[in-house]
Amino acid sequence: MIIPSLSSTAKNEIIRELAGHLAQGNDLIDQSRLTKVLSDREALASTAIGEGVAIPHGKLPDLTSIQACLARVRDGVDFDSMDGKPTHIFIVMVAPENSTGSHLKALARISRVFKEPEFLRKLLEAPNADEMYKALSEEDAKY
Repeated sequence: MIIPSLSSTAKNEIIRELAGHLAQGNDLIDQSRLTKVLSDREALASTAIGEGVAIPHGKLPDLTSIQACLARVRDGVDFDSMDGKPTHIFIVMVAPENSTGSHLKALARISRVFKEPEFLRKLLEAPNADEMYKALSEEDAKY
């Protein structure tokens, strides 16, 4: 799932919008519950890892597999990033409650893939979801 342009501009609104996209058409994900899980995780420490990237994540008990969504805010937003810079790229991930190993592996892979400056530039410049997916697929194939 790729959203080339989030409409929200505030942290809490972005979390709610991302949760809504993941919940859409998925009977195992309740938007309100996922919004709370992601917000509670953000309250511990920001998931904005710097260089314009944030990885909001959490766990839900009813899931059977990891669900993820890539989203973009071209102009960037304040997401309490470690480096103080605006956040443009969001990779929201929700995993089954008992999936510690696979959850951590997925977060590690996302962190590796999304720290490449040229790849991030391609994501920001991509004109649509198809081109964002193409850039993601090409970058992921390198690992």
